[in-house]
Amino acid sequence: VQLQASGGGLVRAGDSLRLSCAASRRTYATAWFRQAPGKEREFVAALRRSTSTTYYADSVKGRFTISRDNTNDAVYLQMNSLKPEDTAIYYCAAPPNTPITSAVRDPQTYTYWGQGTLVTVSS
Repeated sequence: VQLQASGGGLVRAGDSLRLSCAASRRTYATAWFRQAPGKEREFVAALRRSTSTTYYADSVKGRFTISRDNTNDAVYLQMNSLKPEDTAIYYCAAPPNTPITSAVRDPQTYTYWGQGTLVTVSS
């Protein structure tokens, strides 16, 4: 599976952005991770296709929304009320099969990764 993330940019605190993840074929789930300079990659959100269940990191819950376009299998991350601490490279990822709930937030669950898109939030 090839994944292509896009939509990043430079915005001000409080602004919104929508990231897109295009996949070469249907995936069992799609997740967004992010990595800030000098920090480890962290889970942001995920959507499991079989149940349409969504998962969020506590730090983005209520501000970010992950969704899927059923016509083209693209997955989006709508990011509202952005904060400077949201600044990072955002990656979309897909697993080789349907992940169990306990594994959704683990980056090792995901085999396929996009190239990342940079989000910079200024204060």
